[in-house]
Amino acid sequence: MRIVYGGHPSQFGEFYSPAGELFPVIVVIHGGFWHQRYGLELGRPLAADLVAHGVAAYNIEYRRVDGGGGWPETGNDVLAAIDALDPALGPVVTLGHSAGGHLAVWAAARHPRVIGAVAQAGVLDFLQHPQITRRAAELLGGTPQEVPTLYADASPAALLPIDKPMILVHGEADEDVPFAQSEAFARASGAELIALPATDHMSLITPGTAAWTASRTAALRLAHP
Repeated sequence: MRIVYGGHPSQFGEFYSPAGELFPVIVVIHGGFWHQRYGLELGRPLAADLVAHGVAAYNIEYRRVDGGGGWPETGNDVLAAIDALDPALGPVVTLGHSAGGHLAVWAAARHPRVIGAVAQAGVLDFLQHPQITRRAAELLGGTPQEVPTLYADASPAALLPIDKPMILVHGEADEDVPFAQSEAFARASGAELIALPATDHMSLITPGTAAWTASRTAALRLAHP
């Protein structure tokens, strides 16, 4: 089922649910460093696998850089997408990969309906690594010196403490988002860290891999507290 939560072409989500009952909802948030060239097609195989394991899945699109997004528009879209869910549905858990991991944790901090978050190789501190800060500047429209209030609003590390359970799943061989992002955030926040040896960035969103199985298991655990 398609859920439209705004007037922009990117403001929609795809909702899938097992038949017959109300289930917990796992919101799938794709990555791609917030750029328009990546879309929710990345999340479709994950949503299908989650439904096969007995939960509802809500694979969302949002406005991205060069496609009407930026900050706070991109973050606000994630919150609006969650607002559009039927309030009668079960608990809501966010699950996001890479930049989607940033949005999953950010939404857990900002949205009262979200009970927990799973970040897969999440971008969790916009100031910790130069390559991450450079990509964050594309989202936020400036450097930390130019738009400090946006960094304080958008970076999960700046929002601590976050009083909800968070699980960080990260490959130690990640070539795109440093493993140290999750390692440092876990120390600062008390979040659970699942370190995956010899695991790259994309294995986390490839059904059939041990990395995806670890991610799915983490999300299901939060969805069934």
